[in-house]
Amino acid sequence: MSERLADHTTTRVGGPARAWVTARTEQEAVEAIRVADAAGEPLFVLGGGSNTLMADAGFPGTVVQTAFEGIEVLEDAHRAEGAGEAEGDAVVVRIAAGQPWDAAVAWTVERGLAGVEALSGIPGSAGATPVQNVGAYGADVSQVLVSLRAWDRLVPGGGAVVELTAEELRFGYRDSIIKRSMLESGEPSPRWVVLSIDLRLRRAAEGAEPTSPVRYAQLARALGVEEGAHAALRTVREEVLALRASKGMVWDVADQDSWSTGSYFTNPIVPAAVRASLPEGAPAFAAGTDEQGGELVKLSAAWLIDHAGYGKGFGLPDVEPREDGPDGRGEDGTGLAGGRASLSTKHTLAVTNRGAASTEDILTIAREVRDGVRARFGVDLHHEPMIIGTRL
Repeated sequence: MSERLADHTTTRVGGPARAWVTARTEQEAVEAIRVADAAGEPLFVLGGGSNTLMADAGFPGTVVQTAFEGIEVLEDAHRAEGAGEAEGDAVVVRIAAGQPWDAAVAWTVERGLAGVEALSGIPGSAGATPVQNVGAYGADVSQVLVSLRAWDRLVPGGGAVVELTAEELRFGYRDSIIKRSMLESGEPSPRWVVLSIDLRLRRAAEGAEPTSPVRYAQLARALGVEEGAHAALRTVREEVLALRASKGMVWDVADQDSWSTGSYFTNPIVPAAVRASLPEGAPAFAAGTDEQGGELVKLSAAWLIDHAGYGKGFGLPDVEPREDGPDGRGEDGTGLAGGRASLSTKHTLAVTNRGAASTEDILTIAREVRDGVRARFGVDLHHEPMIIGTRL
């Protein structure tokens, strides 16, 4: 019987793959990729399955699941450039692509290595984190990533292992050159398949408690400190896990609000003039400039969704429509997607599987929200997960 993507993704949807390879070593992954590419076979490389929506029809090719794990401190750990004694040493850590990301974060915190503690609780594998520049609570992977090793599928002769530096990855907001290689080619897997990532973390000075700066207002409030102040690594991790769990953003088989891809929509980055067309109070943050030098701002997708009338639990039959908001109960009152999918009951950014959803059920909710925000505010929301074999 073919493996179903539904059994390997956090949203629990997706049909079967024509062929499935569980690669428990780098060599097994590389060989499976080479064989598929040489045969012209459609290829999908799967990590932890937290950022993927596969069509209900499944995948007409080979899925290679990166299941190889491991973490090591590289021998070339060195003092950070310009760092003083009080700041401690910089330590470069190599993490295998298939290593579960939160387990890697826990490993760093247990050893007093600062840098990724604010990224606790994010599902998926380490190899996926640089692809979309994973971030949360004022931190993202690009802040600590030194380089990564990847299999470059386009090197003449059938591919080769290459190293890409942080600069070469051309990171953006939830973006990298790896992610763009998929979007530009239209293929479900990128040109570069990540094999391992190298992170530069910081060890506290001898005798000092390992701490990290708190760069996010909500986290600072939860910790009872000023934004920008330092807090103990373990405390930061525990509070981030608690905050994420309260939003259904820590995978838990017993919590259907966590049966999702996490945040379904990214925060829109738009010309500053667009902000002027939005109601007073709409959050907006400076986001640099465009190629012509025009000012850009980042809007809050959650605010737009909520203020367009799409509240928590939208799509469930027992959630009453809000004043001037859409009715997610559907014409027959069973829910817009039969109650099988809805916005999370804990926040408005996640589209969730209530237990028996299909991929099309998830997309039904997402399309309604996207179209409603566009109609209300003239702002386009863009999906964060990779959608394969179908479209939003």
